[in-house]
Amino acid sequence: MQKLIKSHKSQKELNILIIVSVLILALLAISPEAASSSNLNLSPSPETGPVSEHISAEAPEETGDSGVILNSHEDPEPLQKIEQYVDIVYTVGGIGAAVLILLAYLRMTSGNPVIIKNPLKDLPPLKIWKTARPEESEETDQEKLEARKLKLFTAVPVLSITFAELLIFSGRMGAAVWLHIGTVIALSLSNIVIKEPEINKIHQALMLLPVLRLVNLSMPIFFNTTLYTFIFIYGPLAIPVLVIAIHQRQPLEQMGVTLKHITAYILLSIPLGFLLGLGEYLTIQTGALIPDLSFENLLKLTLIMVFFVGLVEELIFRSILQTRLEQALSSREALLISSFLFGLMHSGYGTFNEILYTGFVGFIMGFAFYKTKSLPFIATLHGFVNVFLFGVLPIHLSSWTFF
Repeated sequence: MQKLIKSHKSQKELNILIIVSVLILALLAISPEAASSSNLNLSPSPETGPVSEHISAEAPEETGDSGVILNSHEDPEPLQKIEQYVDIVYTVGGIGAAVLILLAYLRMTSGNPVIIKNPLKDLPPLKIWKTARPEESEETDQEKLEARKLKLFTAVPVLSITFAELLIFSGRMGAAVWLHIGTVIALSLSNIVIKEPEINKIHQALMLLPVLRLVNLSMPIFFNTTLYTFIFIYGPLAIPVLVIAIHQRQPLEQMGVTLKHITAYILLSIPLGFLLGLGEYLTIQTGALIPDLSFENLLKLTLIMVFFVGLVEELIFRSILQTRLEQALSSREALLISSFLFGLMHSGYGTFNEILYTGFVGFIMGFAFYKTKSLPFIATLHGFVNVFLFGVLPIHLSSWTFF
């Protein structure tokens, strides 16, 4: 009896955490600052597109990784400085809400299984037409039913994220933000009615995508050099990503955390990064994030793109999402789903060609990860794609009439 009372108390505490988190995210979404010109346009990766509907026509625009369009603000007026402080408050609130939701979800998944009865067990199984063979055992039928159930509970959040990104692609930013918030809430609460560990861990992995979008959108601009903005986006994102990675309890080798063949992989990532970066540059014609190709600027760009952007995004899409989907579904399905989502999360650029191309890049990186199981290789490759896309190629090729 005391155990049951304790479980109900734990559930009540979790509900309070989730309600507070939802209110903070809602405040973030409806605030005028969320739509102001000081906000970023997000997308996850050197290829995620511009997302904001309201971008100041007077301020020069720079396109950054993750498909962000960043506005430079020189010599801000006192009122603009106050607005930046307000932005910071909303940013901290948005990140805090996302972390609270993740912590609540992780606590639920590791909590007492008697917190709530699983209502799905009381429902009759879906009757799907098939030709049953006499030799099929009852255990085999149960395995097939579980497989269909797993695919269903994977497809629902994937479709929700897809629809939200399509709303961004069509310019309906407000509706997309609300849908992403709803997706995070639904995934964080899924453990209340779903007790299957495989489903819970897939939902954990998928939760990182709307969180990435919301954190990116809530981040204000602090520097005239927009390159530094990625530190403030991907630095905080590393916290929930690492929390999820630890809670997945995957062996480090399966997540690609190894230094095996690292020297050869780094050398290989440079020419591959150039080829993939060139293809993307021809697709979206990005601007440079550095003023010139001096050693100092190239070093800054490389460090930020490899250790912040590349590492965090590849942890999300390959080490966590693709690895988890491989174990729950199949290697082919995992590769297709993670590549599809990687391309789709670049919807902010507003061009279908960019979504297709980044989906192709995601497939190449996903296949390379499947073959090598090396996170350093994929993170370095991702980083060098961005170095060429936002540094070397724009500076060298922007003056060429052919481009």
